[in-house]
Amino acid sequence: MKTKRQLTYTLLIIFGIIILINIVSLSLYKRFDTTQNKDYTMSNATNSILKGLEEPVTITAYFSKGLPPQFAKVKSDLKSVVEEYASISKGKVAFEFIDPTESPEMEKRAVEAGIRPVMINVRQKDKMEQQKAYIGVVIKYRDKTEAIPVIQEGSAIEYILTTSIKKLTITNKPLIGFIQGHGEPTINAFGQSLGEMSVLYDIKPVTLGDTTDINRFKTLVITAPTKEYSEYELDRLESYLAAGGKLMINIEHVKADLQNSMEVSATNVGIEGWLTKYGLVIEDNAVIDKKCGTIGVVQNQGSFSMRIPMAFPYLPIISNFADHPITEKLHGLITLFPASIQYTGNGSDKTFTPLLFTSEASGTQALPLTIQIDKKWLNSDYPLKGVIIGGVLTGSFDGGPETSIVVIADGDYILPQGQQRVNADNINLFANSIDWLSDDTGLMDLRSKGISYRPIDEMEDGRKAFLKWFNFLFPIVVVVIYGLINMQLKHRKRIKRMEEYYVK
Repeated sequence: MKTKRQLTYTLLIIFGIIILINIVSLSLYKRFDTTQNKDYTMSNATNSILKGLEEPVTITAYFSKGLPPQFAKVKSDLKSVVEEYASISKGKVAFEFIDPTESPEMEKRAVEAGIRPVMINVRQKDKMEQQKAYIGVVIKYRDKTEAIPVIQEGSAIEYILTTSIKKLTITNKPLIGFIQGHGEPTINAFGQSLGEMSVLYDIKPVTLGDTTDINRFKTLVITAPTKEYSEYELDRLESYLAAGGKLMINIEHVKADLQNSMEVSATNVGIEGWLTKYGLVIEDNAVIDKKCGTIGVVQNQGSFSMRIPMAFPYLPIISNFADHPITEKLHGLITLFPASIQYTGNGSDKTFTPLLFTSEASGTQALPLTIQIDKKWLNSDYPLKGVIIGGVLTGSFDGGPETSIVVIADGDYILPQGQQRVNADNINLFANSIDWLSDDTGLMDLRSKGISYRPIDEMEDGRKAFLKWFNFLFPIVVVVIYGLINMQLKHRKRIKRMEEYYVK
């Protein structure tokens, strides 16, 4: 009887503890994030922006019911993120999920808010059909709204929402100047990248003429100039740095003519010589890398021709980065005819931090040179590793406050090539550099969330062969060993059964 009473008390105590844990968990919420990019952990930037909200923000998500699994996951991830936003902001962020297909009035409301329907493939009765669906979000703050018409699968949801909220709540944007007048691309040429930066900055074209007040710009950007800078203009840049201004230089030092002569030569617009004053040397070479992009080469096959993709070492894929806020979460850049950078300075007032490195199998070729498309590249062509093609110079210029110059020895990496979109991490490098120079909100940490590019690590051919045969033979060996052991055990058991005094 006593034992039964003790058991009853024990069960009641356990039941009470479970109830208490559930009650406490309603007010104490903790989630553990094991994803590689910490996709479900809110960044410091998000926390800062949400906690600084002066008035409520309303997030209205328009999602159709019955979405395929991949879009249902988008909805689930979005709901998880906005719930976290509401918790961090102490209720300043309110949200609701609406199915626009429930009624014509709801659908009209979604369309008027800027959410457009998309056609998605769904499987019904063993066949694929197209269905109209809504997968968008509208964010409202005071009398301003920001519509995100479609949230794509794999999108960086936290970055999209946080930057939209920042765009609605920011009052004074820093001014960023894109220097013009030396053959640089116009601001419109940066279309895909400008969308990333216009959230935080006012972006203006600027010249280095007498009447231009360049000191009002937080950061100046120089990208792919083709005409020479005058001594006066270089002096103005020097004065700008001495006053604490920040500078980003994307220099196109290697000029390649792939349409006609296949000749590659070095260019000089004066920026190169000016940088040598500070110990930064853009070398007269073209960097090559075994880990590279491809180009389409037309080959004749009898009576017809076809375009064949061919590895092109002059288009290095960069996946080795320094531990620096600009490159911390980058995975892979696609560069076009970069040059290498050497730092020769040894003064105590400046520090150079390399950011971008080639792979373990890379090299350089002196300029000028002629490209041989059909060249058979050998391992001996790549004697170098970790060639520097980008970095940051930080220090005091002419006795002024400490400032920084970001230098990338490739001017085309951020510009669209034909009909191709710019690689996502190329944009992230460009935008992160400007953020690091101009802004301290930390939004750069969010850009790489959702990035799908994960380059496979290069390995030697011998190691590849070993892993291939190991994966093939190891399971067979395990099965054979298991069979032999099992056969031996059964044999011993049979021997025992044959003994005179065997007892089961």
